[in-house]
Amino acid sequence: MRIALFATCLADAMFPEVAIATVTVLERLGHEVVFPRGQTCCGQMHINTGYQRQARKLVGHHVDVFEPYDAIVAPSGSCVGSVRHQHAAIARDPVLAERVAAKTWELSEFLVDVLGVVDVGASFPHRVTYHPTCHSLRMLRVGDKPLRLLRAVRGIELVELPAADQCCGFGGTFALKNADTSAAMLADKMRHIVQTDAEVVTAGDSSCLMHIGGGLSRAGTGVRTLHLAQILASTL
Repeated sequence: MRIALFATCLADAMFPEVAIATVTVLERLGHEVVFPRGQTCCGQMHINTGYQRQARKLVGHHVDVFEPYDAIVAPSGSCVGSVRHQHAAIARDPVLAERVAAKTWELSEFLVDVLGVVDVGASFPHRVTYHPTCHSLRMLRVGDKPLRLLRAVRGIELVELPAADQCCGFGGTFALKNADTSAAMLADKMRHIVQTDAEVVTAGDSSCLMHIGGGLSRAGTGVRTLHLAQILASTL
């Protein structure tokens, strides 16, 4: 299958290793992955903060760039959630936007639901806990797909995160507009992570991991963050 990588702004600007890991996993499974160079921001940040006019241009461009591909995969429940649930509402061509949305997938749901794969040949001999991000959990409803993929990783010790479904407090601009509330939510999430004695906390969104990782680092916990794609790309 020829798959278009929807890298997302955060991966492109700050976490390119996550996009690379996504390609590694898909290519290991025998698929061709292409990176459409015309891609830019999908417009989620603008939509969420009320800049509908500016977002409409970005959505139109996103649709034009990705429409030619049969499958579009992103390592982000947040961005895929925006494409699926927001784009058609503001797009100049809602029908075309819906068509692109229907073939856009978050990595874990693409692997499990589309490719029918759980074991991707990964090996990661570490104690790991998983944080289900809000958009993947509530918008995309990926359910236990990331956990099924993690359980198939060789050598991993997967431990349950207490109160896993509670938000980490990031929420994009929420963390800026409601800094005190965000910090309190992060403190709760960090406490639960530390309780697991995990070496690594993983998730399907780099944005949430950036928020959590910053807090864990400042607190000197020694717990590191890794995107789900990076664990799935790992081998001995």
